[in-house]
Amino acid sequence: MRLYDSRKRILVTGGAGFIGSHLIERLLDMGHDVLCADNLFTGTKRNIDAFHNNPHFEFLRHDVTFPLYVEVDEIYNLACPASPVHYQHDPVQTTKTSVHGAINVLGLAKRLKCKVFQASTSEVYGDPVVHPQPETYWGHVNPIGPRSCYDEGKRCAETLFFDYHQQHGVAIKVARIFNTYGPRMHPADGRVVSNFILQALNGAPITVFGDGSQTRSFCYVDDLVEGFIRLMDTGPEITGPINLGNPNEFTIRQLAEKVVEMTGSKSEIVYRDLPQDDPKQRQPDITLARKHLDWVPTIELDHGLRQTISYFESLMPELVSETA
Repeated sequence: MRLYDSRKRILVTGGAGFIGSHLIERLLDMGHDVLCADNLFTGTKRNIDAFHNNPHFEFLRHDVTFPLYVEVDEIYNLACPASPVHYQHDPVQTTKTSVHGAINVLGLAKRLKCKVFQASTSEVYGDPVVHPQPETYWGHVNPIGPRSCYDEGKRCAETLFFDYHQQHGVAIKVARIFNTYGPRMHPADGRVVSNFILQALNGAPITVFGDGSQTRSFCYVDDLVEGFIRLMDTGPEITGPINLGNPNEFTIRQLAEKVVEMTGSKSEIVYRDLPQDDPKQRQPDITLARKHLDWVPTIELDHGLRQTISYFESLMPELVSETA
């Protein structure tokens, strides 16, 4: 670790993505130098455009399945497509991104003797039979289904992080991220919040899979980033995994009705068959986050949805021209 400058130089892989760009914005506001590495498979330059005039920001187009040779003080590893539409497009590459990417950032952290943060996921719990999900729950995951490239890739990445910690003394921080939403979500990511908002704004039918009784817990991105920062700032005794998500649970039908109401849309809600291995329940137990990070989400769903709807409204002219 560099000792000659109090300003941290921080690497964020996947930094041009939805969550990564918000993390970078927060780190820059804190006065750090930030190196964003992204291959732009799902991330977009639009997400980081506002940072290019900041002398403390640097962008490197790079795929984490290849080693990265840089000098930094901390690493946040967020590189991996996170929506089913994107990670199922190339499942082999998705697994490689999780596994080879973990090996590469861990190798870098080992050489630099710096902290490395892994953005894991609630998908490691699969379709859970324990509710809500504590970190001690090992999960209920199909290893050969259509979601396995992401679920098992992230599970393997967690294994690698703890093996590097135990075998090589690497300082690790592992967060399990539950459903997160907010501005800069990819409009074509197929996630439920972005899908519903875009369908409502276009007056298209709101597509609910199953009967809409399955539940999700929606965390606004600013709350999540606060959890990231607090976890990274903990001492070496805190490694995680730690759940980060909003424990307030909503059915998918409730979310659809709320989006229709808030957009003033005339869209009707239609029902389709539930995809294979789609979790029926998803709610984080955040006891450890409360205890070790003094962290709880503070942004209510209505407020977060207003911000997200405004963002997608600003994109509508561009999205219309792309489909014209």
